[in-house]
Amino acid sequence: MLNYLIRRLMSTALVMLLVGLFVFLLLRMSPGDPAAIIAGDTATPEVIAGIRSKLGLNDPLVVQFMRWGWNIVNLELGNSIFSEQPVLTLLGQRLQPTISLSALTLILSISTGVIYGVLAARRPEGLVDKSLTLFSALGFSIPVFVAGYFLVYWFAIGLKWFPVQGYTPIEQDPVRWITQLILPTITLSLSYIALIARITKSSMLEVMSDDYIRTAVAKGVPERTILFTHALKNAGVPVLTVIGLGIAYLISGVVITETVYNIPGIGRLIVDAINNRDYPIIEGVLMLCSGAYVLINLLIDLSYSLIDPRIRY
Repeated sequence: MLNYLIRRLMSTALVMLLVGLFVFLLLRMSPGDPAAIIAGDTATPEVIAGIRSKLGLNDPLVVQFMRWGWNIVNLELGNSIFSEQPVLTLLGQRLQPTISLSALTLILSISTGVIYGVLAARRPEGLVDKSLTLFSALGFSIPVFVAGYFLVYWFAIGLKWFPVQGYTPIEQDPVRWITQLILPTITLSLSYIALIARITKSSMLEVMSDDYIRTAVAKGVPERTILFTHALKNAGVPVLTVIGLGIAYLISGVVITETVYNIPGIGRLIVDAINNRDYPIIEGVLMLCSGAYVLINLLIDLSYSLIDPRIRY
């Protein structure tokens, strides 16, 4: 187990290095000059050149990357080009809304998707299975922003059950916090639930045909125990895999959902930073999201070995 953990940590470090290099080069090759944006439309070339020199943008790319990489290792993400506030401070101010939305989405998606998939596998071609087919088709085909605007129009504007937009910190008003996050959570969860449910159903159908399941049925083991204890555990590796892959969808979906519902989270922060070519914020947010994605997938990979010890070797 220790050797397996060391191999996974080494591969994780290599992935983060490649991600950092990709993010750095992608921003430097993208159109738009942050110095020109800061200087304004009426600025002279001399003023723009002075700003570029102050920001270190005239240094060779290797020097810029080494300086940036060293700062990342020391958890120093620099200051915003426009507000001149530390990037870590800006991230800390926007972290709670994004974590709240992501955590609620994961809880709703995993619990609903797994249960939905298990029930669909319980009676193939039954009513639940057919409803899953329809729900999956809708969940995969409807974009996040379309689902968001539809839910706002129907449940917030029409029925007035929930607030239209905004975010209230949980320490200020827990009730308003949860009511403002219900619609965004449902919006972000729809396709994720469909994905988890489909994979859970497929994995469960493969397991349900095994001999030990027939033996448990013949012995009179309760159906709930067979489904959620014996079958689901052995079908868990593909389900965990799709949960880990869905984290990437969740990260991208958060940006759109926060924009639709005007939630002041990290998604809105990076949209504003991209419009302003604010390199330190963009790099900090992308590295934070990439690190979270890699860490979650590392934990999921380690959990494989708990479900199936053969994976350790």
